[in-house]
Amino acid sequence: MAERSTAAVDVADNSGDEPLTAKADQSTSDGVAQNRERETDSEEAQGSGGTESPGKASPPELHSGHKLARRYRLEECVTRLDGFSSWRAVDEKLRRAVGVHLLPADHPRARSVLAAARSSALLGDPRFVQVLDAVEENDLVYVVHEWLPDATELTALLASGPLEVHEAYQMVSQVSQAMAAAHREGLAHLRLTPSAVLRTSSGQWRIRGLAVNAALRGISSDTPQRTDTEAIGALLYAALTQRWPYDNDAYGLSGLPKGVGLIAPDQVRAGVHRGLSELAMRALANDGATASRHETPCTTPEELVKAIAEMPRIRPPEPTFTAPPEYQRTSYQQGYGRPAPHMGATQPVSAPPPPLQSRTGKALKWAVSALLIAALGLGSWQLADALMDHKKSDDTQKTKTTDGNGKGTDKTKPVKPIAIQHAQEYVAEGSAQAPGDVDKTYDGDSTTYWRTKKYNDGPKLAPYKPGVGIVYDLGSAQAVSAASIGLRYPGDHTTVHLYATDSLSPTTSVDGMKEIGTATTSGTTMKVQASKSVKTQYVLLWITDVPNAPSDGYSGAGYKQAITDVKFTG
Repeated sequence: MAERSTAAVDVADNSGDEPLTAKADQSTSDGVAQNRERETDSEEAQGSGGTESPGKASPPELHSGHKLARRYRLEECVTRLDGFSSWRAVDEKLRRAVGVHLLPADHPRARSVLAAARSSALLGDPRFVQVLDAVEENDLVYVVHEWLPDATELTALLASGPLEVHEAYQMVSQVSQAMAAAHREGLAHLRLTPSAVLRTSSGQWRIRGLAVNAALRGISSDTPQRTDTEAIGALLYAALTQRWPYDNDAYGLSGLPKGVGLIAPDQVRAGVHRGLSELAMRALANDGATASRHETPCTTPEELVKAIAEMPRIRPPEPTFTAPPEYQRTSYQQGYGRPAPHMGATQPVSAPPPPLQSRTGKALKWAVSALLIAALGLGSWQLADALMDHKKSDDTQKTKTTDGNGKGTDKTKPVKPIAIQHAQEYVAEGSAQAPGDVDKTYDGDSTTYWRTKKYNDGPKLAPYKPGVGIVYDLGSAQAVSAASIGLRYPGDHTTVHLYATDSLSPTTSVDGMKEIGTATTSGTTMKVQASKSVKTQYVLLWITDVPNAPSDGYSGAGYKQAITDVKFTG
């Protein structure tokens, strides 16, 4: 049985800081107003890395209605502790809700908070709640970040029970990929708790407080990658079991029984997915002290991403359909126009009326029979005519091929689907869009997608970018004749080009590639048809025009697009 991981306790096993005012008792800090939870003082007690003693700098004396930079109007203080405060505010220039962290310019952590906020803003990854501004002004330092009113904290989701297995899989996958991308840029979170992980109304997972939350509280770590990896393991453990993986209670979750140590999730709760249970243990493992059936511990988010990729993909549950209610006969149907009889009343059974035997009745029967025969004859003639037309259309669609002797024969050319083996985002200029999500364009799940960033002008991406796109690896050289593409946003308009290229990371520009085909649409589906099939192993899907789309969980309203499904045929 694995030993308890001290590093995970230092970072993940804390509920925050004790509020210093009555108002702060009602809520926590930096994100979703409807999902607040009171924080406790366990972080200092656990020794999380804070070096400054509280009370050295008093929080700024601000109030609701105060404006920063004549733009950000403070609305509600949601946290006030250790010399800083966090607010829900309104950006009056853009007319949107934002979050603001405030602290005095002479606060011992003011410089590190500014540096962390500016580094986080430069990352620009939409999987993180974005830092919008970081300013020192009038003896104040303030950090402005996104406010997501449609998102729900993991803390609130777990209050009603553990996550469904596909939700837990999506959470750990998306959080691991996001943190791996952050660490590649030299950024760590160090305070990755259930209240820092949000699920949007579209089902996507986002992380708030990258680098900033730790800087506000003076948290540091000598092994930041290991610290964040163990925190992700604790999040997965809680999502599978609705229990905190240590012997203390935190975030509204009960801890494990005292003295049992770190036990696997599938030993805590029946029905836990075996692969996810082992993944949580690999992330939580301390110096390799895992149960014998577990594999090598994961010590970085990148290793965790690889471990998830090696697992069989967990599909979403099949939708359930409720059976329609049993058909109830109405009183009209029961009595042929007469009201239904009262319960318990005995009704006489009347004999059915005699058949029509008169001369008029016989004539009526013959007339009805003649009409039926005529209708059957007309229907048969129309069916035969339709079959003949169908046969003619089939004959016209046959493709003339040549046999071994050069003689022409009429055969129908089959359409062959081409499987996608790998994919990678292609960046011709500037920064990437969402490199960690490219595999969602061919995973068979229309609810997942790769998306572009939001641009202020359009539909044409130039001059911001010449275009954005993804290179697909078909495994071997294939004759590509068409592609069907599913899009997330309708509107005027989306333009896509297909190019044959030389590798997953092309060395030539788009202008030097061979174009397979192009198409434009205002809907959510499109088909790119080649005038002549092109044989290639690598295909670049290149987007040059995107529609104006509304705000969602990733970005505000603007010119953007997202790809849900891509299929090639030969």
